Amino acid sequence: MFGAATSAYQIEGAAQEDGRGPSIWDTLVRQRPALARPHSPAVAANHYHRYRDDVALAKALGLQAYRFSIAWPRVLPTGRGALNLRGLDFYRRLVGDLLDAGIEPVPTLFHWDLPQPLQDEGGFMRRGVADDFARYVDVVVQALGGHVKRWITLNEPWEFAFLGHGMGWHAPGHKRPWNFLKIMHHQLLAHAKAVEVIRARVPAAQVGITLSQTPIHPSRPGPADQAAADFGNDFFNRVTLDPLLRGHYPERLWRRFAGFRPRVEADDLARIAAPLDFIGINNYQRERVRSAPWIPLLRGWLQPDPAIGPEGRTAMGWEIYPEGLHEVLTWLRTEYGNPPVIVTENGAAFDDVLANGAVHDPRRIDYLRRYLAQVARALAEGCDVRGYFAWSLLDNFEWQEGFTKRFGLIHVDYATQARTVKDSGWWYRDFIAQTVGPLTAAAAAATAPP
Repeated sequence: MFGAATSAYQIEGAAQEDGRGPSIWDTLVRQRPALARPHSPAVAANHYHRYRDDVALAKALGLQAYRFSIAWPRVLPTGRGALNLRGLDFYRRLVGDLLDAGIEPVPTLFHWDLPQPLQDEGGFMRRGVADDFARYVDVVVQALGGHVKRWITLNEPWEFAFLGHGMGWHAPGHKRPWNFLKIMHHQLLAHAKAVEVIRARVPAAQVGITLSQTPIHPSRPGPADQAAADFGNDFFNRVTLDPLLRGHYPERLWRRFAGFRPRVEADDLARIAAPLDFIGINNYQRERVRSAPWIPLLRGWLQPDPAIGPEGRTAMGWEIYPEGLHEVLTWLRTEYGNPPVIVTENGAAFDDVLANGAVHDPRRIDYLRRYLAQVARALAEGCDVRGYFAWSLLDNFEWQEGFTKRFGLIHVDYATQARTVKDSGWWYRDFIAQTVGPLTAAAAAATAPP
């Protein structure tokens, strides 16, 4: 299954239309107006009004599936209580148009846009927000469950917990790293309750969660940096994989963060570890870590490799390291029992230029080709990979980077909202067309009776 992905806040716009309530990202952008210059996330890519055009473009690219997110404040403007039918109807229309185009809708139920009224009550610092989330999920699944066969509960709980609540870069903009595990646990509890709701409402549906996975490597050979990298992988990666797939938090992390543990009730971890139909993986890069014993909890700090110049990095400054995606898929196979995996995000920002009605982006084509080759390698080695979604279908509001970074297969002129398929979009179309036929034939042969 090949597709592309987006998220509601990054593309929809219509932030104050048709009954949508404010989200924590609306609040952060208002507090940090530089994020919105020279454009506004209140308009973004105007997908709310142009979704039919965007579905037509997705069809033109030959996408088999489209991963998007549902904005909680568009459906329940205060986070709970009165339902906004106009907001829910937008997603009904989007799902219907996707199905009419032969594209599978794959909705994500939470992609960081918590309704501001819930944040005013404490947001994910409150254990009770998991129940609020379950009620919201119930509303959405009742409306769309007959037409959606794959659901994603949460997107990247690590980023939401650490970048939003520890570093203050993302909404809600808190710099309280001591709350990291509490925010993480309440998200995973919300995920668990959402899974229960979906299973009850649509037993045949497939349910998963999307996790960021960033391999952490030692900066230098030797036991000190290796130990820092091992702990870094606990902190960045296993903090979600272990509770979801093993029923406990990483032991080193749990021990070292003993003074900052959340309240874990008797059945929490069993509910969090309930079987899933797939694990969504987002991968963009790797990180290197150097031992730093003077940092008492983390015992290491990220150290970019100075030998990697601009040609080896994206416009975000992230290292281009395709083998990292293979590494993630391999450790899911060898360490976690080979669960079904969908690569729910992978892509790159580059300094795209629209000239004479075209965007020539050979570096993005090279990036996609190399990362997809690593997916093929993992498949050949027995990894159970079910799909790949390029990030992103459209250029969009890139969180703390505002409108300065472009990840899209489709260029968006934010002043006119004109769409232009980049060379990489046409390349991806051709890749899908050339790949799907052989994969379908191989799958048929594998399931045919002897």
